Amino acid sequence: MKLHEKKGREEAGQFLIEGEHLIQEAMKHNLVDTILYDESNPYPQIESFKCAPSVMEKLSKNISHVHLLAICHMPTPTVLTPSKVILLDDVQDPGNMGTIIRTACSFGFDAVYLSKGCVDVYNEKTIRSTQGALFHIPLIRCDLQNVIQTLQADGVQVLATCLGKSIPLSQVAPQAKVAIILGNEGQGVKQSLLAKADQIVRIEMDGFESLNVAIAAGILMYRFRKGSETI
Repeated sequence: MKLHEKKGREEAGQFLIEGEHLIQEAMKHNLVDTILYDESNPYPQIESFKCAPSVMEKLSKNISHVHLLAICHMPTPTVLTPSKVILLDDVQDPGNMGTIIRTACSFGFDAVYLSKGCVDVYNEKTIRSTQGALFHIPLIRCDLQNVIQTLQADGVQVLATCLGKSIPLSQVAPQAKVAIILGNEGQGVKQSLLAKADQIVRIEMDGFESLNVAIAAGILMYRFRKGSETI
């Protein structure tokens, strides 16, 4: 139960996942430590405990009854030579975070860097919305200022999103090496990070000034997806 709280997860270095799909994705990276079940156990090779249905119901955050949970350990992320990355500046909503991670994985991005003010990626809602993508892409919580400097020194073009003085996305050519900074749902990207970006871009639109950050992220990542620079 302590793993339902951020403090408990950080102290244990572990987190909970629910359902066979997420467990299968975690097993591909050898992250599953323990299986909890109340009916049958498809993973007898892993340390397992049969629980009463009432215990499983208490542990589960799912509305429908779940028969299989797993305790996983947090991976140690490594990024060797990143060419396409996402930088998230204090993104707060678990659903947005999960969707961005899933989209980054789908479009061939190498890593997602998270500011210290971002929502916990091992939040149950975030995990569920990634649909297992969090097991396939490095997620690194860090100081974004330092990361930007390191990326630029390696020839990565850093783009930030902003509605102010900016370049329309359609005028920005796909890049072989690109980092995209996306900001907080209410405040956007901090001025200190905008000042470090190589270019500030905006998505052209009619009728509204801004988009949900996960939607904006999807549009930007599709534009700069892996292989787009050769199209």
